[in-house]
Amino acid sequence: MEIIVNGEPCTIEPMSVLHYLHCLELDPLRVAVELNLDILPKAQYESTRLNAGDKLEIVHFVGGGE
Repeated sequence: MEIIVNGEPCTIEPMSVLHYLHCLELDPLRVAVELNLDILPKAQYESTRLNAGDKLEIVHFVGGGE
């Protein structure tokens, strides 16, 4: 199925947001996810299924500084 991830078309199998993050090798604790213009609470990553046409924005938190 086709979804949009960070503005780019992507073809994936049906899965949860959590599974998709794991496929991308992303730590769910270090990202924020917006699904169809709504911020998705981390507690819902596992229970939220991605559907054809969904728009997903994933923002990575990067540590560092002085």
